Amino acid sequence: MTQIPEGAGDESGAAGVRVHAPGRLHFGFLDLHGGLGRRFGSLGLALDTPAITLTARAAPGLTVTGPEAKRAHGYALAAAGHLGIDGHAAIDIAETMPAHAGFGSGTQLALAVAAALARLAGRPFAPEAFADALDRGNRSGVGLAAFTQGGLIVDGGRDGLGNPPPVIARLAYPEAWRVVLILDTGMTGVHGTRETEAFRELPRFPEAQAAEICRIVLMQVLPAAATAEPEGFGAGITRIQRLIGDHFAPHQGGRYASPAVAEALAAIAAQGIAGYGQSSWGPTGFALVPSDDAARRLVASLERPGPLRFLIARGRNTGAAVTPL
Repeated sequence: MTQIPEGAGDESGAAGVRVHAPGRLHFGFLDLHGGLGRRFGSLGLALDTPAITLTARAAPGLTVTGPEAKRAHGYALAAAGHLGIDGHAAIDIAETMPAHAGFGSGTQLALAVAAALARLAGRPFAPEAFADALDRGNRSGVGLAAFTQGGLIVDGGRDGLGNPPPVIARLAYPEAWRVVLILDTGMTGVHGTRETEAFRELPRFPEAQAAEICRIVLMQVLPAAATAEPEGFGAGITRIQRLIGDHFAPHQGGRYASPAVAEALAAIAAQGIAGYGQSSWGPTGFALVPSDDAARRLVASLERPGPLRFLIARGRNTGAAVTPL
């Protein structure tokens, strides 16, 4: 199992701990067909923003304050049960990310809480060991790997035995590249029961299209990331987005969940930008650009009154930071 950095396996315990966990983009599934015995498989990227930051201190009981406190309280109880401890701690959430927007907020919050409680108790922490208890990694392993390693991540899908998806490739994301995030503040993406029902009701993904996605990832996206070639990388991501987005369209109202984001992505395509799409179920969209200057110019061209908000992010090539107070 993979230990998270900054002494996550330190069994000395701590009076207080700070956890900073990255958001992530989910670029798409590799093999929804599943004909080879493994299903899903994912491609994604850890981000430096948005992120989750919380602190936890030893306390007589369990209290959680800050945004997403109710959600985090449930994760704390589940993590404490898995660890076999009382879970007494004062947890304060200082920074969070939009929920159900395509950033993996649930997974990152759950793992951040679990890592904090494990450190307070002097227990080792490996996200894979907590996946079932926290109900994380049911389809994608990108969120778990973003927490442990960061970077550009490919996981190998579920094997039908209940094991978390293994990471089969991980590359550093080029430092100069930027991601323009397009947030629709007026809606959330498909999640929870609706998401479960959508996966159950979707028709079987065509085997030929799954094969095409795998070829694009192996022979276009990963080599382009390794050699810092933005056009090939972006074009590969966009092609994957089209194949996956059209398959999920009946459950999200089109290739993209948000009409406002779809309009912005059309404007991005018209500017000749190679890489763009939607993270997971959205509604967050993204554009992949080779520099900070390009990102700023793009945002300036897109900003106007309405429900959209824009952020400029870097890829994060390290996992969560877990440090003593």
